[in-house]
Amino acid sequence: MSKITAIILAKDEENMIADCIESVSFCDETIIIDNGSIDNTNDIAKKMGTKVYATKLTSFAEMRNFGLTKARTPWVLYVDADERISSNLREKIYSLIRDEKSKIVAYRLMRKNYYLGKHEWPSIEKLERLFKKNHLVEWFGELHETPKVDGEIGEIKEGFLLHYTHRDLSSMVKKTMLWSGIEANLRYKANHPRVTWWRFPRVMLTAFYDSYIRQKGYKVGTVGVIESVYQAFSIFITYARLWELQQK
Repeated sequence: MSKITAIILAKDEENMIADCIESVSFCDETIIIDNGSIDNTNDIAKKMGTKVYATKLTSFAEMRNFGLTKARTPWVLYVDADERISSNLREKIYSLIRDEKSKIVAYRLMRKNYYLGKHEWPSIEKLERLFKKNHLVEWFGELHETPKVDGEIGEIKEGFLLHYTHRDLSSMVKKTMLWSGIEANLRYKANHPRVTWWRFPRVMLTAFYDSYIRQKGYKVGTVGVIESVYQAFSIFITYARLWELQQK
């Protein structure tokens, strides 16, 4: 019977890590890839019997690849500290990895997002997170990491990967200031056209439309407005920082 390792990426998640580990308790092995936590994340994880590997790697792709080298089972499941495996998804994963006749080597999971507490977002994401270890070639991409898979990818439609993101405004702003710098630098290195005044309203309106209309944020009431306006603010910061780089 095939076994599975849960690989959790975490940094300063002492308030979230225990529930995350509990949600993957069906796995045969659980490991934490820690990127410099200074709170009690690691202590909590170790008390729960989880292996912790510290790293100074900066990109999510590098951390996911590092975690892959530490897994000792035929299957790997990637989960972030602010994500949870629902009970229905847990049962489906458990059955799929034990199907020795299947030719599928990786699966996309349905991810349901929750903003500012437990406000459910209407749109659903599809993310590759479950892999046969020897068919996952690598993760690549400095900011928006993508897996390279050798073989057929399937889709699990039963159950959800629950994502409790943007839990409060302070953490949202902190994350934006961190990742907007990386995003701006990537655009700068790719020789992005010079930022002029009209590009700001264009990208901000596009971000707001995508969040509020296309992703149906309007269905979430006040939280939908806050999140959609925040997405416009976030892309504004990215382009303002790109403008700053171009001025230098």
